[in-house]
Amino acid sequence: MTMEEKPAPKEPGSPARPAPAEKPAASPPAPPPAPPPSRRRSSKIKLFAVVALLIVVVGIVLYYFHFIAPFEDTDDAFIEGHVILLSPRVSGLVTNLMVQDNQSVKAGDTLVEIDPSDYETALAQAKADLATAQGELEQATALIAVDEAKAEQQKAAVVAAEAEAARAAADLTRFESVESRAISGSQLDLARAQGHTTTAAVEVSRSQAKAAAAQAELSRVSEAAARARVQQAQAKLDQAALNLSYTKVAAPISGRVTQRTVEAGNYVSTGQALLALVPTDVWVVANFKETQLSRMRPNQPVTITIDAYAGRKFKGHVDSIQAGSGARFGLLPPENAVGNYVKVVQRVPVKILFDDPLDPELDIAPGMSVTPKVRVE
Repeated sequence: MTMEEKPAPKEPGSPARPAPAEKPAASPPAPPPAPPPSRRRSSKIKLFAVVALLIVVVGIVLYYFHFIAPFEDTDDAFIEGHVILLSPRVSGLVTNLMVQDNQSVKAGDTLVEIDPSDYETALAQAKADLATAQGELEQATALIAVDEAKAEQQKAAVVAAEAEAARAAADLTRFESVESRAISGSQLDLARAQGHTTTAAVEVSRSQAKAAAAQAELSRVSEAAARARVQQAQAKLDQAALNLSYTKVAAPISGRVTQRTVEAGNYVSTGQALLALVPTDVWVVANFKETQLSRMRPNQPVTITIDAYAGRKFKGHVDSIQAGSGARFGLLPPENAVGNYVKVVQRVPVKILFDDPLDPELDIAPGMSVTPKVRVE
């Protein structure tokens, strides 16, 4: 309705007519309604969850390739070492016991003493036997000189006899060449007798020379036998001295005494175990699955954790891999060619050495459990 138009006058008694509706003015389109605050928070949470999940996945992948994939480890591993069982080399009564269980000893320390009386007596007897044999050798050596002198004397006697025989033969020849009227028959007979006598004397002298030479040779043989008896007596003396030294059982290496079974006053026999000696030089034997060995090589670095000292880590390296599984060298190796066969993953011993000497204050001994972690890449 315009400003000029005026409403018609209202007649009395007539109903009122409604005014015509005004047309609304044109306006811009209204913006879309904003989402509720709860839906906005839900979207942000989902976005954060997706990002967090991606971060976790990336972290797991990185952790795997950095901390798991390049390593091989096992809990089937133990400390190993050369445990030495000490035994006496002679029998006797234990007079002194100088060590206790778990005591540390050094190489050369005397651990057990055995009664040396019998062995001292044997040593004295061996010395006497050696002196006797040496006297016999000196006598045989002197006899050789005497017999050789006799042999030379007999040789000279042979020469003299041969010369006398030659003179007698020459006289006989001269007598026989003279006319019978110039020499008597008795002289000729005497010359002939002297010729035969001197010839026989030569033979006797030669026989005596041979006997003297044989006697000299026999003396030389006797001297060699006497020298052999001296060597035999010397060997017995050396053995007696060794047996006496064996009455003191000493530590061959440095280590700790364990499993002591001997007491002072016990009678021990040769080869009887007295105690065990555990050295300080130890290593690790780890039984890895055969599927873990494809990338394992000697000299690869190893991180070692000992169960008794879980808070400490030790550095080492792979020394060698056994040429065969542990089961193959067991007391009863498996025989897979008979009966039903079930495949079982085998374990192979791997020797691991420590890079640095172990702290002597730590009681690290064979049999302790360890967990080695080998970096294979």
